[in-house]
Amino acid sequence: MSGSERCRLRDLGVGVGVLSTGPLNAITDVPGVRVGHCTVSWGGPELPHGSGPARTGVTAILPHGDDVWHERVVAGAFAANGAGEVIGMSAIREWGLIETPVLLTNSQSVGAVYDATVRWMMDRDPRIGIEDAVMPVVGECDDGFLNDLRGMHVKEAHVCEALDGATTGPVAEGCVGAGTGMTCFDFKAGIGTSSRVVTAHGLPFALGVLALTNYGVRRRLVVDGVPVGREITDLMPVENREGSCVVVLATDAPLTSRQCERLAKRCSLGLAVTGSYASDGSGEIMVAFTTAHRVPRASAEPLQFTSIANDNMQELFEAAVDATAESVLNSLCAAQTTVGRDAQVAHALPLDRLVATMRKHGRDARSRDGA
Repeated sequence: MSGSERCRLRDLGVGVGVLSTGPLNAITDVPGVRVGHCTVSWGGPELPHGSGPARTGVTAILPHGDDVWHERVVAGAFAANGAGEVIGMSAIREWGLIETPVLLTNSQSVGAVYDATVRWMMDRDPRIGIEDAVMPVVGECDDGFLNDLRGMHVKEAHVCEALDGATTGPVAEGCVGAGTGMTCFDFKAGIGTSSRVVTAHGLPFALGVLALTNYGVRRRLVVDGVPVGREITDLMPVENREGSCVVVLATDAPLTSRQCERLAKRCSLGLAVTGSYASDGSGEIMVAFTTAHRVPRASAEPLQFTSIANDNMQELFEAAVDATAESVLNSLCAAQTTVGRDAQVAHALPLDRLVATMRKHGRDARSRDGA
């Protein structure tokens, strides 16, 4: 299966865990959360370094569709391995808040994306840069196996396209946005997303994850407990280039910043379920936020919040693990074989062989057409 036949993990009769997904099985199942992509992909492998090809892009996650600068959200962050970067993480840890969109891109375009986001926000609020400085949250992974990093191909217009195009609804996965040039477990990967519906104190809440996947060695790839990476040992790239993974978790459950951090930690367990061991060169960083509270920049009165009790977070923890793992696997199922820099190839996970492997291990997998 390739091209238009690519699909999501559940289209193959395979899911992760037992909790129900949201209607879209995406981070946008959390009310108000928006996602936008700009894919920057052009040029052939014959181009000299610094001139292309471009296999990269930008992905934007907006916690809500209103003014996040003045209506901040409670957040937390965690790094399983810090050989990567999420700019703005120190402020998240200090204040427990996010006040900008969260942007994802390649390692060498972080500065360009940061600058463009600052300008995008200043264009929308003349007080930014006067009353206070804006410090966007920008995460990165190294897409240099396929992308010509020396060309610095991400421009301000690409950032604005991702931000302006951010919407609720289904989220494109695989070789899109920041995921255009990413690989995972020596297969082509990129963007993946998943969600779960959970209960706490007898009330329903949504939890969604979006992952930018760019890590792992083939032999460790696990799908719903099945050692797929040991079964599919061909279609290897010319090198395993240690990358990173940035995971963004959203929920509408009322939480403190400390509880958001606890959820972020569970996302790292979701990566482990798929085969990550947070290797030395893999920056695996998680950001979690709740949309339940809008925190004003200034308040004359003391702020009051409610939060779920710690001993009622069991399903939230389970959902964070499972939605992260399924996001990774969706990124692999959706991505297409890609040729990039120096004619290097990242092969798509062969879905027919994935189905056969799952069946071999007793799973009730099927092809997309139900066969």
